[in-house]
Amino acid sequence: MKPLAVFGGTFDPIHLGHLCVAWEASELLDAEVLMMPSGVPPHRPPPIASADQRVAMLQVALRDQSRLTLDTRELTRSGPSYTVDTLRDLRKEIGEKRPLVLLVGEDAFASLPTWHEWRDLFDLAHLGILSRPGAGVSWPTDLEEAVDGRMVAPDQIASSAAGYVVRIGVTPLAISASEIRALLAAGRSPRYLLPAALAVRPDLLGPYRRR
Repeated sequence: MKPLAVFGGTFDPIHLGHLCVAWEASELLDAEVLMMPSGVPPHRPPPIASADQRVAMLQVALRDQSRLTLDTRELTRSGPSYTVDTLRDLRKEIGEKRPLVLLVGEDAFASLPTWHEWRDLFDLAHLGILSRPGAGVSWPTDLEEAVDGRMVAPDQIASSAAGYVVRIGVTPLAISASEIRALLAAGRSPRYLLPAALAVRPDLLGPYRRR
């Protein structure tokens, strides 16, 4: 059964770094990837762009391809956007047998013990660590213990619905949303940091321009 993967973030704005790693993970896991903008992120300041503005940017960025799909469920749910709640919701939708994969970066995975009900994540989904060459991040002891015996190769993900941890090698693109926001605020163009269809839409990038 084809895996379903989740790639979340504020996407404030969505940029080529986000799209590149999501696309590569989709190919390596042979999975559909849900691009899921967070509503009220519990571990960081709120986004600058509104939910509707971020959805509009994602809709433009995801055109003309079928691997990456927009999912707005966290934007319509009240309260903090806890990942464990999202995965429980998805698991109810797709059933107990379909493989579900939560895609997270190296740094985010290392901080997993600070997440709400983090140990339950392993019962709901596989954890896919988006690894960049040469980027080594140490894990706290409780995370090391939780991962022990769960590491598998990408091609093993489809054999189970949840519970594995897999490293997914991705191409590093040194692009950050904060850098893009700073360029726009300074009146400059992030032309080659954004998907082409979005870069030529000044109406959608308005939230980041200096007023």
